[in-house]
Parts: sequence; C-alpha cells; structure tokens
Amino acid sequence: MRCLDRSERELRALHDWLLLDAAARRWARPSLHASRSAPPGAQGDVVDLLSLVIGSGFNAASLALSVMAWRGTRPQPPTITFQRPDGQSVTISGSSPDEARRLIELLADGAENGDDDSSA
Repeated sequence: MRCLDRSERELRALHDWLLLDAAARRWARPSLHASRSAPPGAQGDVVDLLSLVIGSGFNAASLALSVMAWRGTRPQPPTITFQRPDGQSVTISGSSPDEARRLIELLADGAENGDDDSSA
C-alpha cells in the first residue's frame, strides 16, 4: 500500500465529507480522479482531482458552505482550486468571507450558464 501525501489525504477527506453531507449526497456526485498516469513501478495513480457533478437541486451556496465548513475542521485548512468546465476557476486559501463569496459566484455563474460539473 502506498503512502498518501497530505494533499491527497485532504482531497479524500473532502470527498468523504461531501458524501456524508445530506444535501451533497442527494444532489451531487463527487468522484476522485488522477490528472496523470502513475509513473512506472508506482502502485496506483496519485489522486489529485475531485470532480463534482451537481444536480439542479444543489445550489452554489450549499456547496460553498459545505466546503468552507470542511476546511474549518482541518488543522491547516488546505488551499483548494475550483475549476468549471469552461476553465474559470477560483482558489480558496484562507477563511475570509470574501473567499466564500467568490466561490459562490463562480459556482452560481456556472449553474446559470448550464455547467453542472466542477472540479476541486
């Protein structure tokens, strides 16, 4: 079994958090992915993406609140970059209300434009 680095552990923790969140579990489908193949001899891919397909019943504010609540449980809140399929992205690195607002705006704008997939 390979040892997970901190970023992969945190990404897996966020994935698990979203699966435990009742609204996220009902309206969103989180899944873990690797952005590149494992190097030869490695025991599996490095997970570095969490893809989230969001249904119409899950709003941007709910997702942002869930993510910000999860970050608040971490000893050192990790930096997370959210990217929509159209390439627009926002990076959350602190815990200010402005970051939550930027995330809500990014996700809400994607929902208005018909995007229903975000990656963290």
